[in-house]
Amino acid sequence: MTTQRWWWVVTLNLVAACGDNAATTATDLNFGTLGPLIGAAGKTSFRFGAASAATQIEDQNRNVDWFTWTQPVADGGLGKGEFIRDAVRGYTQATADTQLVKDMNLDSYRFSIEWARIEPTRGHIDEAAIAHYRAQLQQLHTLGIRPMVTLHHFSNPVWVADPHVPDCVAAAVTPSDTNLCGLGHPTGGAMVIDAMAGHAKLMAERFGDLVDEWGTLNEPVNYLLAAYGVGSFPPGRITISQLQAKFIPVVRDYIAAHARMYQAVKAADTVDADGDGIAAAVGFTLSVADWQPSRDNALSKNPDDIAARDRLIYVFHYLFADAVRTGTFDQNLDGTPDEQHPEWAGTVDWLGLQYYFRAGVTGKSQLVPLVDLTPCFGNFDFGACLPPADPTYCVPSMGYEAWADGISDILLAFSARYPGLPLLVSEGGIAAKNGARRAANIVRTLEAIARAQQAGADVRGYYYWSLTDNFEWAEGFAPKFGLYAVDATTFARTPTEGATVLRDIAASRTVSSAQRASYGGTGPLPPEPGPVLQPGEICTNDE
Repeated sequence: MTTQRWWWVVTLNLVAACGDNAATTATDLNFGTLGPLIGAAGKTSFRFGAASAATQIEDQNRNVDWFTWTQPVADGGLGKGEFIRDAVRGYTQATADTQLVKDMNLDSYRFSIEWARIEPTRGHIDEAAIAHYRAQLQQLHTLGIRPMVTLHHFSNPVWVADPHVPDCVAAAVTPSDTNLCGLGHPTGGAMVIDAMAGHAKLMAERFGDLVDEWGTLNEPVNYLLAAYGVGSFPPGRITISQLQAKFIPVVRDYIAAHARMYQAVKAADTVDADGDGIAAAVGFTLSVADWQPSRDNALSKNPDDIAARDRLIYVFHYLFADAVRTGTFDQNLDGTPDEQHPEWAGTVDWLGLQYYFRAGVTGKSQLVPLVDLTPCFGNFDFGACLPPADPTYCVPSMGYEAWADGISDILLAFSARYPGLPLLVSEGGIAAKNGARRAANIVRTLEAIARAQQAGADVRGYYYWSLTDNFEWAEGFAPKFGLYAVDATTFARTPTEGATVLRDIAASRTVSSAQRASYGGTGPLPPEPGPVLQPGEICTNDE
């Protein structure tokens, strides 16, 4: 370690221990009690929760596409990335993990029901899987924890889009019961939409007496780009170079699937499970980010970069939500809807925002066609990426800048664009080996939410991602987001400092001035073990 780096580390530790001036002089932040997710009666309510996704935690599921995708080639899989194996055994340990939610005094648990378990082959329903999830939901009900069930969270039964054949058209494969050929296929796409609607109907019929809060889709733009745009998720289709001809039909199908799922749940779930007067509140979640105009790896005031930033925000944040609010579709992404889909209109009761990072976007290089820009995302840079505002904001295992404060302005922007639509921070967290960083992320996110509420945004809750460490999709098991750390050998769960801090906040429904002084504000974060990013350096994935 150089003398300069040693001094930087000492300085960061001192500042992180003391907090910034705004935090040390802060008062308590008080949050409301649990209430209806939608409707006027819930407007001053607030829920504290944790989130997970089935594929990322569950074991014993060979029928999900991610198992085939990551299984070694020698064993019949495709060998893409780290093998998911048994994840963190969240299926066999579901009862114990549900108790962890209660131990933290949380109001709600957002999780997904794995479609590939429910319907492992097309048309065959596994009643043992139904019984498993029903027992978990009954346990949540007994413990007084409100479930929020996501119906489609980045994973499918293999028969929906077999990753062995990512492009049925190119391979001259006709959709069948073993491979519907996925979204966007000329004939198979409609079959997938029907199947997703059928799954939603079944879930509402079987679990509607225990569930009132449903999410149809998780982060549709991220999912579609990864699975059908750049091929980093199954089924591995690559269409980014033919965005309008091949990718836009996928987007259109997924929006249609959401609308059909919404309508199916509303029709089938007529039981008010929690007694708040609402039988089914149906929404979806969006990935959002604090996008900043950039050029040559620096903040930019160039009009071309500002315009590129605005175009990206429109597509990344608003395209999908606009479509299901208004029943229109902007198929050429120029900001003006050019298709009418009245059957989509009004198919959202609440909207979840999922926020993790701040990043740059430039108009100088234009790697993404149609929208003519390059974002700092994954392997994309080309001058778009920015050094973090503080070196400690770098998340080494994810390669991006954690800036919790950015969610406040994003909430206000969504509140202004969609008046009357209740909002949630349905995911927010940080991958960290240092539990104090996780605690700081929680406190700073809640500070930002409180500012948005005080400015008039109807924000009804916050779910930390994630309850336990998990399989982080293409990044594998290296990033550690969990409130509870999971031992890779024994699968034992151990609470982190994030779990204890969130537990205390949820119990009192208050972020205390002492917690804000220790963890809050906008100063440096407690540093991760290992080398510290130098001022001016770009944050990259070190795993």
